[in-house]
Amino acid sequence: MERQRSFSFKPTRLLVFSFTIFSSILFLSTFTIWLTNSTPSIHQHTHLHLNTSSSVGPPPLTLQSLTSFTKNFTLSDVKVPTLIDRTQKSLSGSKSEPVRHHAAASNVNFTAMQVYGTSSERGPSNERNKVVAGGLVGKTKVSILNKVEQKRVKGCDLTKGYWVFDESYPLYAKDLCPFIDEGFDCEGNGRLDRNYSKWRWQPKGCDLPRFNATKMLELIRGKRLVFVGDSINRNQWESMLCMLLSAIKDPKRVYETHGRKITKEKGNYSFRFLDYQCTVEYYVSHFLVHESKARIGQKRRPTLRIDAIDHGSSIWRGADILIFNTAHWWSHYKTKAGIYYYQEGSVVHPQLNVSTAFRKALMTWASWVDKRIDRRKTKVFFRSSAPSHFRGGDWNSGGHCREATLPLNETISSTYPEKNIIVEEIIKQMKTPVTILNITSLSEYRIDGHPSIYGRKTRSPRIQDCSHWCLPGVPDTWNELGILVINDIAQGNSPELINKIRLGNR
Repeated sequence: MERQRSFSFKPTRLLVFSFTIFSSILFLSTFTIWLTNSTPSIHQHTHLHLNTSSSVGPPPLTLQSLTSFTKNFTLSDVKVPTLIDRTQKSLSGSKSEPVRHHAAASNVNFTAMQVYGTSSERGPSNERNKVVAGGLVGKTKVSILNKVEQKRVKGCDLTKGYWVFDESYPLYAKDLCPFIDEGFDCEGNGRLDRNYSKWRWQPKGCDLPRFNATKMLELIRGKRLVFVGDSINRNQWESMLCMLLSAIKDPKRVYETHGRKITKEKGNYSFRFLDYQCTVEYYVSHFLVHESKARIGQKRRPTLRIDAIDHGSSIWRGADILIFNTAHWWSHYKTKAGIYYYQEGSVVHPQLNVSTAFRKALMTWASWVDKRIDRRKTKVFFRSSAPSHFRGGDWNSGGHCREATLPLNETISSTYPEKNIIVEEIIKQMKTPVTILNITSLSEYRIDGHPSIYGRKTRSPRIQDCSHWCLPGVPDTWNELGILVINDIAQGNSPELINKIRLGNR
C-alpha cells in the first residue's frame, strides 16, 4: 500500500509563489494610478459641454446645472478675452450684473451661458432692476453670446418682449453724430431727461447680440443700403448713419456725395463710408407712388397716382438692400377724405376709401418690385407702420404727449393696424421675397420716445410731435432688429420663414 504525500512546499516553490503575489499587487497599483490620472477633471467635463460646433446648439448651460459638479465654478474658470464689459443699472440707481461678451479662445466655442439671479443673490443691495411692458420685475438675465446663440435666436419671435432700462445705452453719443437733424434732436432742443435713450428691447425667450457697427459695415462693404419712404423712414435712416459712424475713427471719411446737409426740406441723400466703399442712402417718397397734379374743374389740384410708381424709382432699383415704408401720410385729412384726390390714368375719383386707395398703391409698388428688382442681387424689406401717441387731439388740434417720461406698461391698441394687414396680404402674393420688419407692437409701449415739444427750437408748444422719434432712441432698436434679420438672410435663410418665426407676421 502506497503512502500518501505530505502537503508541503519546498523553499524554491515558496519563493516563486511570493514573487508572483508581489508582482500582481504592484501591477494593480500602477494600473489604478494611471487610470485615475487619465480621468477628465471637472473643468475638462465643462469644456465638453461648451465646445460644440456652430451647426448644433445644445440647451443653454446654466449656473444651476453646474452646481452638481462643483460649488466654486465661476466664469473665470474659462479663459477667454473679454471684449466688452458693460454694467446695467436699475431705475433706482443700483447696479446689476455686468454683461460681458466673450470671443472664443483656441478651440473653445461658447454656447449661450445664461446666469439667472435676483439682486439679493448678487450683493447687499435690495434694489431690483425694473422691467416694464412685460410685467417682469426683479430678474436679470446675463448672457454670453456668439455665433451659436445668433443661430439659436432664429426660433424666437423678436417682436414679443419688453423694454429693459440699460445704462450702457444708447449705442452712440448724440454729440458725436452730426447726422441728426433738428426735428429729432430732443436733447439739443432742451429735453433734460435722457432716459428715453436708455431702454433696450428684450425679446421673450431669447437674447439679442449687442449691435456691432464694424460687423454691419463689413456686411455692406461695397454695397448700397437704401431707405425709401416718408419722414419716419428718414428717422430710421439717420439712426442707421449714427450707429455705423460709431465704428469710424475719422468722421471726415464719411460724407454726403453731393455735399448736402440733412434738413427736413430736402429728401434725397447718399452718404459714402470711404473705408468700406459703401453708401447709406435715403430717398423721400411719402406714398411710394407718384404725387401728381390734375385739372379738376378750372383748377389744377394735387392728386395721387395710385397706379404709377414714384418717379424716383430708377435710382432705387440698383440697391443691394432696399428698406421701404409708407403709412404716416395716409392718415392726413386729404388722404383720409379721398375727395378728388386719388387718380388712376386720366380718371380722378370723386371719392375713394383710403383703405382701397392704400391697397391699390401697394399693388402698384409690388408690381414694380416684381418687374424691376433683380432678386439675385437686391434684398427687399418693408417696415411696418410706427405708432403715434397723441392725446387729446391730433398733431394740428392740440394733441400732446409731453408728460410721458416712461414707457407704457401695456399697449394702447389691441387691434392690429389695417395697413399692416394689407401690406402682409400683398407681399404674400409677390414673386419677389420681401421681409417685413414688424416694429409696430414693440414701439407701441414707447410713448416717452417722441420729440413732443422738443422737436424744434422755434416750434410753438401748442404743436407737439408725437409721431417721430428722438435720436438716439426707438429707431435704433428697429435697426438692431433689421440688422439681425439682414444677417439671417445673408446666411441663406428665407424671408418667408423669417416673416413667420422671427418677425411675428401673419
